[in-house]
Amino acid sequence: MRYLVLLRATQPGTPPPADLMEAIAKLGQEATVAGALLDTAGLAPSASAARVRLAEGGLSVTDGPFTESKELISYALYDVRSKEEAVEWAARFMRLHRDLWEGWEGDAEVVKVLGPEDFAPPA
Repeated sequence: MRYLVLLRATQPGTPPPADLMEAIAKLGQEATVAGALLDTAGLAPSASAARVRLAEGGLSVTDGPFTESKELISYALYDVRSKEEAVEWAARFMRLHRDLWEGWEGDAEVVKVLGPEDFAPPA
């Protein structure tokens, strides 16, 4: 099963500590070697984004920035056996931030990516 983890955070005024970035790289390597991590990347701030909306039959486009208090800042795509396993990888990532970047706050949303097995007719 594939799960997408979306990281949202309030951007502090300081860059991430070097030891945090090193720990994140090690965790990513561990997840890759375990065959769990498929892809990961940082995301640009919402100031460079656009939102396309369909409402009442009409399309509208709104350029960022958006007013959410937290920005989407990165994602990771995992291929794991269960939701619990995806949550554990996300929790390990968040613990690194707690332990290595004082005052950092954010959340990681773990969302199942639907695959063909989710649309198969019942047996």
